Amino acid sequence: MSFALYMIGFLIFLAGLIWGASVAGVPTLYIGIGTLVVLGIGIFSAVGRTRGKDPS
Repeated sequence: MSFALYMIGFLIFLAGLIWGASVAGVPTLYIGIGTLVVLGIGIFSAVGRTRGKDPS
């Protein structure tokens, strides 16, 4: 799976979380902080899953 495809799916997932948090009444500051943390985790996992294996 390509990095771009993984990130598009993750961004759609993140948008759903943000929307749900705003509907639930979570303050904007906490939504922003949570978004940055989850986005960082998403980038780390996308790089780890799409990175090619190093030759021996």
